[in-house]
Amino acid sequence: MSTTRTALVIGGGIAGPVTATALHKAGIEARVYEAYPGPTFGVGSGLALAPNGVAALDIIGVGDRIRELASPITNMEMSVGGKHLRMPTLPNTLLHLVDRNELHQALHDHAVAAGVPFEYDKRLVSVDEHESGVTAHFADGTSASADVLVGADGIRSTVRGLIDPKAPGPNYTGMLGFGAIIDSDIDIELGTMTFAFGKQAYYLYGAVERGRIMWGANLPHKEYMSLSEARAVPVEHWLKVLRATYADDTPGGEFARNTTAETLETTGALHIMPPVPHWYRGRMVLVGDSVHAPSNSSGQGGSLAIESAVQLARCLRDLPDPTAAFAAYERSRRSRVESITARAAKINHSKTPGPVARKVMPVIMRLMVRFMDMEKTMGAEQRYRIDWDAPVQKELAASAA
Repeated sequence: MSTTRTALVIGGGIAGPVTATALHKAGIEARVYEAYPGPTFGVGSGLALAPNGVAALDIIGVGDRIRELASPITNMEMSVGGKHLRMPTLPNTLLHLVDRNELHQALHDHAVAAGVPFEYDKRLVSVDEHESGVTAHFADGTSASADVLVGADGIRSTVRGLIDPKAPGPNYTGMLGFGAIIDSDIDIELGTMTFAFGKQAYYLYGAVERGRIMWGANLPHKEYMSLSEARAVPVEHWLKVLRATYADDTPGGEFARNTTAETLETTGALHIMPPVPHWYRGRMVLVGDSVHAPSNSSGQGGSLAIESAVQLARCLRDLPDPTAAFAAYERSRRSRVESITARAAKINHSKTPGPVARKVMPVIMRLMVRFMDMEKTMGAEQRYRIDWDAPVQKELAASAA
């Protein structure tokens, strides 16, 4: 029987509310502590949730709400050298294109409705562990105690450094992220996501409805810039750079020209997390981007964070103490997230090809699309499902057999 009754969840982004709601469902009282003054609904642009991520949201009762907000993606294609190549897809699977702001607000509101309290202006500075629990100390001089502490505080995680001061930080991919939802007369097939290799930079796009396009730019940029640093640069500067970068691309050039200072969302440096040696220590554990953040190329970042949140709650529900629960949680997650991260890292290299690679890319992409086995490549990723009702002990026994 589990001895975990209470939890502090550090971070109120995507992983935080899902973790707290899943813990609440597991009978564990969880409270979320966010460093920002209030909910950060204005951070981010478009996000694709894979079928496995939406299925995990069904477990905490918010999957249908996300489906209402999202645009289903049934087809994917690549655009290379101005030519479109339809990609094979997995049968009976759907991606869901959703505005990150709407996703975040829906997860937050669902957590509040489930009884999860949120506290803001709570920037974590230190943690004391003791035999009966853990105490978090915040920059405003306050503190809070519980049985366990969950670090859902993102790619620049404070909790990760408290667990292991030598833990690696995120690697910069050499690209900055931008996104927007714009009005456009370009006839783009509903339900299709296009991954475009422009003459100078990569971008992607899809129609959220007739006349409304969501597009995202991966802008090559040698200098690392955090979110706050990138947003400190005048938006007009980024619009000028984006319009110059995509000027010769169709339809990327028009997307850039139709994007305004009011619609452009600057998301800063794109990262990828190397393997983290220690996912937990004592009564502290990591979840989401704080421990596994594949690049946006994976199409799985948000979905993996949601999965991990639910699996962590199951382990704390079923296993007798935090150490056993955290070990089972890591065992269930590490190989999956690291294999997906490795796949995404390979894709990143193709986003910034040199002159020679750019010339041969159309041929390579055609061959890849022709011979790609989607079931082998993506089946295990997207068909993954969590059995909430199954006792974790039985899964451990089965995996050990």
